[in-house]
Amino acid sequence: MTFDDVRKIALSWPEVEDGTSYGTPALKVRKKMLARLKEDGDSLVMPGVPQDERDMLVESQPKAFYFTDHYKDYPIVLIRLSKANRATVEPLLRRQWRALASKKAVGAAE
Repeated sequence: MTFDDVRKIALSWPEVEDGTSYGTPALKVRKKMLARLKEDGDSLVMPGVPQDERDMLVESQPKAFYFTDHYKDYPIVLIRLSKANRATVEPLLRRQWRALASKKAVGAAE
């Protein structure tokens, strides 16, 4: 996958828009970060992933999922897009979108 693939998925949902975060491309919902491209150009910063789930993802798929010390205390996982596929990324992205989007937007998309 690439960030463009992630963009195509997310921009098909209501209230998602392009933006930037820390100088990198980002996707936002109602001005809140849905996901952003990390400075390495390959990793997706994916908020909304509780630490216990993140630990399980990193353990089960270490080539795709990881985190750095910077993110250890936050509900965030990093996804190496070059090692991930849509079936891995989309459910996490959709769950975060649902958490940020209005109830009306979520209802309209289902």
